[in-house]
Amino acid sequence: MTGRIIETPDCVAEGAAWLAAQDPRLAAALHETGPLPLRRKPDGFAELLSAIVSQQVSTASANAIWSRMKEARLTGPRKIMWATDDDLRAVGLSRQKIRYARALAEARIDYAALRGAPTDEVIATLVEVPGIGIWTAEIYAMFSLGRADVFAPGDLALQEAARILFDLPDRPKERALREMAQAWSPWRSVAARLFWAYYRVAKNREGIR
Repeated sequence: MTGRIIETPDCVAEGAAWLAAQDPRLAAALHETGPLPLRRKPDGFAELLSAIVSQQVSTASANAIWSRMKEARLTGPRKIMWATDDDLRAVGLSRQKIRYARALAEARIDYAALRGAPTDEVIATLVEVPGIGIWTAEIYAMFSLGRADVFAPGDLALQEAARILFDLPDRPKERALREMAQAWSPWRSVAARLFWAYYRVAKNREGIR
């Protein structure tokens, strides 16, 4: 069972209304953020390859590398397998990311099958690939597959938003935030959107340090 799939802004709005009815603090956060974004993305090999490219580099650097890869037609599994290391270095991939890109190509993931697989199975399948951690797998399930009940508690912005919103003494660790997020099921993906939006509002209000 995939559970609810977020397809449209109306789905996000439904989840946001449900969350606001559960907790006045979430309602207050939603009042500050306004309507939450849909943020749906494509699924498949290229989306995960792009996530690998984006790891541990700035957004500008990741965008530049990805643009070069698209220009060189190096965004499909066969192209990655056929390319030499020199080809991949030329577009900006590090030695480690070349290894990860090849591992993803060799994994031969059935992306169409993932669309109908339970979320736990999706995440378990993806984290078997070197270079894909649980955060990347959860983000893929959330935005590329549209799963409505996924959270990414390892995300630092979500942790910081929770600290501010719930007036906690410290930023909650991943395990603690995962437990907190149980209360936002079956709309944990919308809760994540709310927390990301609230993080931006709160940091703008405080002045980003």
